Amino acid sequence: MAQEPEKTGREILPVPDSPSKGKMSLDARKAEFSAIEPLRPPEGAPNVVVVLIDDMGFGAPSVTGGPCNMPAMQKIFDAGLLYNRFHTTALCSPTRQALLTGRNHHSAGMGSVCEVATAAPGNDSVRPNSVATIAEVLRLNGYCTGAVGKMHQTPCWEVSMSGPFDRWPTGDGFEKFFGFVCGETNQWAPTLYLGNSPVEPWGTAEEGYHVSEDIVDKAIGWINGTRVMTPDKPFFLYCSFGATHAPHHVPQEYIDKYKGKFDKGWDAVREETQAKMKKKGMVPKDTVLTAHPDGVVNWDELDDTQKKVYARLMEVYAAFAEHTDAQVMRLIDTLKELDIFEDTLFIYIAGDNGASAEGTLDGTFNELVSLNGVDTPLEDTLKRLDELGGPRAFNHYPVGWAHAMNTPFQWTKQVASHFGGTRNATAVSWPKRVKARGEIRQQFHHVIDVVPTILEAAGLPQPYMVDGVAQKPIEGVSMVYSFDDAKAEDRHVTQYFEMFGNRGIYHEGWTAVTKHRTPWELGQVQLPPFHEDVWELYDTNKDWSQAHDLSKEMPDKLREMQELFMIEASKYNVFPLDDRTAERFNAAIAGRPDLARGRTTMTFYPGMTHLTENTVLNVKNRSHTVTAEVEIPEEGANGVIIAQGGRFAGWSLYVKDGAAKYVHNFLDLEYSYVGGETKLPTGKVNIRYHFNFEGDKPGAGGTGTIHVNDKKVAEGKISHTVPFIFSADETLDVGGDLALPVTDDYPEGERNKFSGKIHWVRVDLEEDDVSHLEPDDQKYHRIIARQ
Repeated sequence: MAQEPEKTGREILPVPDSPSKGKMSLDARKAEFSAIEPLRPPEGAPNVVVVLIDDMGFGAPSVTGGPCNMPAMQKIFDAGLLYNRFHTTALCSPTRQALLTGRNHHSAGMGSVCEVATAAPGNDSVRPNSVATIAEVLRLNGYCTGAVGKMHQTPCWEVSMSGPFDRWPTGDGFEKFFGFVCGETNQWAPTLYLGNSPVEPWGTAEEGYHVSEDIVDKAIGWINGTRVMTPDKPFFLYCSFGATHAPHHVPQEYIDKYKGKFDKGWDAVREETQAKMKKKGMVPKDTVLTAHPDGVVNWDELDDTQKKVYARLMEVYAAFAEHTDAQVMRLIDTLKELDIFEDTLFIYIAGDNGASAEGTLDGTFNELVSLNGVDTPLEDTLKRLDELGGPRAFNHYPVGWAHAMNTPFQWTKQVASHFGGTRNATAVSWPKRVKARGEIRQQFHHVIDVVPTILEAAGLPQPYMVDGVAQKPIEGVSMVYSFDDAKAEDRHVTQYFEMFGNRGIYHEGWTAVTKHRTPWELGQVQLPPFHEDVWELYDTNKDWSQAHDLSKEMPDKLREMQELFMIEASKYNVFPLDDRTAERFNAAIAGRPDLARGRTTMTFYPGMTHLTENTVLNVKNRSHTVTAEVEIPEEGANGVIIAQGGRFAGWSLYVKDGAAKYVHNFLDLEYSYVGGETKLPTGKVNIRYHFNFEGDKPGAGGTGTIHVNDKKVAEGKISHTVPFIFSADETLDVGGDLALPVTDDYPEGERNKFSGKIHWVRVDLEEDDVSHLEPDDQKYHRIIARQ
């Protein structure tokens, strides 16, 4: 089956140079040397494809019994195996870091997400040099390595044109990368990079563009190219979708497939899913369906508006899942057409965590509205049902559906203590070496087991030195032992879990867990001290879904498990536990770099685009000035001078019909315009927009004025301003408004570029900032929902 590791010095990478052998001579005609032999992995090393879906629970895919039709995942299962006790970390970046390194997420520095990194070594978001990725190890062993899609492991202060780029995908060992480096992106108009360089999508939603399709197009092109140029060189492809993370964007023909299928409600869907799971053998016959979490009501208690809106939001999610899986099918078809599917180790992980409850209890038409703490009536969404899933929406389903997509378990994404946050179905095929077809594997495994599995399959040793740095031992366990032995005893017998203080420990079927915070609880939530957390105890050898708490019946066993958690947490850099909110969002207190810290002015120049929100000055909740020096040609000029954000929130200073104009887009709910009447003179022109903030709380309004060559030409009231976040993915751009436009007052894409000449644009802040008044738990929700 798998190969024994080749003993050729591959424990040290790069592979040490071998002395040249041959016969030296003054005259090359008389010299004799061995031919150059390109580096290749051991003979028989397979191609490797790892597919990772975002924000999908155990109860979502049809392969386990869920309502989302996913035939590609079924195809991988039919050609091999399905692991029904595979686990992640309960959150995005930590799972990805663990997946690519084979180490626990705290060991690899990613205890949480980059945006709330601290100075603690287990939470600093900086992958240590002693923790090389599988991409780097395979590259240094002669593999072609490529990645497409979502890569959210780069420290946020390094996501700028200044880098450094050693923790971007290309620095993580991927020779080719196409995708995005943030927690979420607009599927119709993503913020993309090719390598380290920003690039634009080839088209718009109206022209048929969707990022899931685009990344697979790029992956297929790359695979085809490597097979043509180096057919003897295996490849490693990491295909990490932004789907099914919000926003749930999907072509209408997929949504139509699910019309009416969720009118029955989440209670009925959970029961149906569990029944299918039992019939398929995915869960034991005696598995108990766990109860709703607090706040989620029975479907029959909802009113008609709630039922109609919630059902449509779920229809869109299911369509999104099926559309994503359809792109995986295209990958599979390509491998088959190239006649290499049989010799490809294909690992399909349905979720980097459990289903997401970040849509809150009501779901949302525009996620940016809830992330900014603004309430909108459900009736507003009802009026726009037909837009859900399309380019005019930024939608997310409610908690009730997230819980249903985690059937049969308790809780959701972020809750690392319970399997609802961490259990993810994983299909594996390698037809040339794995004899089993369509068999379930019940061995306990974790995302850190992927790296040692790949190494064993390729016949490669775990390196103890990479690029001159001694490596931490890999902490996962290879899954290869279970490939052809369904009854093999578990080898991964102990595993800790921790996220935001939610924590648990697994050991030989037993779990001790404590939920410290609830993801969808906003406002001034008082968290208990860690020592007052209530622990639960489950014997999952008998109680598969963690439904029967044994803590009161078996206090000694609970204490034993709690002690084991302390041991494992100490071993893997989990401490200190950190449930802080305001402190972690303040970079100075948390101890992470902040490119804008202490600065009240920034000057931008033409060509500066894709500047993420946390790398530039924050103009929200304070008076500020935007000044641009431009040159207007004789024929006049139009287009965007500077813009930040996009269709769902943001601001823009632009020229239309020859006149300077400003717009503030308040969450796609209210657009405030200033100017647009006075034509600009030709030649060098100074345009200055000043906003006078006139409130005492975040989101208040004020007065905007425009001066041209120091003469006031326009003034207008702005009733409301975006309080906390313009976008999770849209950026600040000079000379145009990339991705989706802030306003429909100018066109999308290349056509909104400024047609004059920009010399510079400067942003200046004043001292009346009230951003610090944002509630701590609103900050928590705003940051974590973007992961």
